[in-house]
Amino acid sequence: MIAVRRIAAAATLAALAGISAPSAFAAARAADDAPFLKAIHQGNLTEIQDGENAGKHARATCVKTVGATLVRDHTKLDADVKALANKLGVTLPTSPSAAQEQALAAVQAKAGTSGYDSAWLANEDKGHVDTLKLIDQEIATGGNSEVRAAASAARPVVAEHLTLIRDCKAELGLA
Repeated sequence: MIAVRRIAAAATLAALAGISAPSAFAAARAADDAPFLKAIHQGNLTEIQDGENAGKHARATCVKTVGATLVRDHTKLDADVKALANKLGVTLPTSPSAAQEQALAAVQAKAGTSGYDSAWLANEDKGHVDTLKLIDQEIATGGNSEVRAAASAARPVVAEHLTLIRDCKAELGLA
């Protein structure tokens, strides 16, 4: 009975605030998914920077090609994430995380050396594996159907990137 009273009180407060119960519930569900949107946005920013970096510093053609693909695809994915976050009222970070910046700096430090391509590919492999885990978790447990749908739409793109990265590693004898 107490739970029913709490729900009724919450609905009354929402009505007084000019919010319908379904939209209040949807906003709460979107807030639950805000960390996912923020993390994916930072991942996209990172992949765009990483791809641009590969275009400038990679020696192997396959690394440059994968880098260009990452820039193209993550730019598109990020436009979708930004639009969805805006719709749901989620404020996104303006830059990659400190850990992502640190990983990029470690790879950039190898620019101009024979170790750049292997360091770049290793970093990208790990990043895409981690991103797939995050996407799969959102698909399985995310609260907002639009965010889950965005995760589902991004999954095959990220999986294809991982395949391209691993194919390039194999081509270079790094697999």
